[in-house]
Amino acid sequence: MENLDVVIVGAGPAGLFAALELAERSHLKVLIVDKGDEPTKRVCPEQNYRGCTKCSPCNVLCGVGGAGTLSSGRLNLRPDIGGDLITLLGDEDKAWRLVKEVDETFLKYGCPEKIYDPTSKEIEELERKSAAVGVKFISIPQREIGTDNAPKVIQNFMEDLEAKGVKFLLRRKVLHIDKGVVKLSNGDVINCKYVLVAPGRSGQDWLAEEAKRLGIPTRHEPIDIGVRVEVPAIVMEPITSISRDPKFHIYTEKYDDFVRTFCVNHRGFVCLEVYDGNLVGVNGHCMANYQSQNTNFAFLVKIALTEPLEDTSLFGRTIATQTTILGGGRPILQRLGDLENGRRSTWGRIEHGTVKPTLKTVTPGDIAMAMPHRIITDIIEGLYKLDKVIPGVASSSTLLYAPEVKFSANRIHTNKDLETPVENIFVAGDGAGLSRGIVIAAATGIIAARGILKKEGIYA
Repeated sequence: MENLDVVIVGAGPAGLFAALELAERSHLKVLIVDKGDEPTKRVCPEQNYRGCTKCSPCNVLCGVGGAGTLSSGRLNLRPDIGGDLITLLGDEDKAWRLVKEVDETFLKYGCPEKIYDPTSKEIEELERKSAAVGVKFISIPQREIGTDNAPKVIQNFMEDLEAKGVKFLLRRKVLHIDKGVVKLSNGDVINCKYVLVAPGRSGQDWLAEEAKRLGIPTRHEPIDIGVRVEVPAIVMEPITSISRDPKFHIYTEKYDDFVRTFCVNHRGFVCLEVYDGNLVGVNGHCMANYQSQNTNFAFLVKIALTEPLEDTSLFGRTIATQTTILGGGRPILQRLGDLENGRRSTWGRIEHGTVKPTLKTVTPGDIAMAMPHRIITDIIEGLYKLDKVIPGVASSSTLLYAPEVKFSANRIHTNKDLETPVENIFVAGDGAGLSRGIVIAAATGIIAARGILKKEGIYA
């Protein structure tokens, strides 16, 4: 294969935005390698996306656009949500400008112009109501591409990159990286001057192993473990009408643990997610043109560990393994009332409840058998606090799907330009522990690309 200037590993937001930055500011030869497919070939035949049995995990989590392409495509337009861009850049104004740049790029490729901008009196009232009961509401300007629209937007992005000279090598798995070398699993070797590694969360374990092999320091980050909550859409309507994906931060009474809402999908769907190829979990998504009668959101407990076990990902996989076993290879579904009363849910109990599940490939059971008592206590206490802000959230019929695990990648050691101690190897995005969402991942791709351009004497 011809010598290249830059090889980008991963075609998610970080990789795409890095390529765009390089293409628009230089004449460097850029190749993006990804083990997934192009956007239009990632569309789910069942319109069920992450929960479809016809969609392989590689199709769902990998490919051009990354995992976010089939998960609502929500853009949180703040530099401190989905990562900490302000700390990364050391300049708040620069951080906000970079978020604006990312937003404008998505708009250029077809992202809906509608923005959920929390500047109204209703937001002030929601903040006041939350604070009165010890809950913090985080207001965020947001856009929502929609799971059904996202492939079109990313396809436009890809085609523009190709028109600018960027090459794509898809359905190819990277085996190893080294200074100036990218080795593929089929034996091919690609030579280049710079390697920019942005494999997303699905490639985080691989990147951690590569960092270890190359002697690049890493550190474990906290992990989020919890459930996917599903309630009637009408319960959440007063909140989602003013904030599309409301963020609530809660500290529990008994353990003083941090619990948060994440990824609210108004009139959306709960879906299956697979970890490490064989462990089941849940997620959620919503579409622009197809709706359910329910709203779902993740309710997550932050877990940070110290010695002797510091590997938070291993802890998360242990819980996912236990839940997979108890669920017979399916996620566990339980009503909140059953969880509180110490009994497993059955299909009969679920059927006579007021919430009808949008994900049926589950096993009614007892989440308390699969998760530590501390996490269960945090979830119940947290939901009752949230119920004071959103009445009806803590109904006995509220559905809880388990597990929902948000794995955090090992944070790869870098300089301010996201270059690792191995010269000319840069990292970006979720897989490097630098972000936890589309916008900040994209921003880190731009930062890494500018780091390359600095070394080329193109960017000051």
